[in-house]
Amino acid sequence: MKDYSWLSLLLIVVLAACSKPLPELKGVDFESWKTDRYGCAGKREPFIETVRTQKNSLLGLSEMELVTILGNPDRTELYKRNQKFYYYYFQPGKDCKTALPNPLRLSVRFNAVGLAKEVTID
Repeated sequence: MKDYSWLSLLLIVVLAACSKPLPELKGVDFESWKTDRYGCAGKREPFIETVRTQKNSLLGLSEMELVTILGNPDRTELYKRNQKFYYYYFQPGKDCKTALPNPLRLSVRFNAVGLAKEVTID
């Protein structure tokens, strides 16, 4: 039998080269973003307008790509027809000691195939 492992390696390299680069949200410090779960420490609040102006660059991303950029969501919600929502709080939510009644959050709605279909700040 012939060894075709080189063909597998070539296929992996070609597929990796064809993948699109992840978008960058310029002006957002993702290290402090990811350490500020639920927005309790107020480290995400300065990025509200920056994210608002660039939020459409997140459209079409898979769930895993979004988690790579923004970290794990603060909340997830499974909706009808296999839609899923990820929420990232800019301001302290109900899980914080200094919770606001209606904190601003980034909401990402994923369609049934797991791609970001809608991105809002509400």
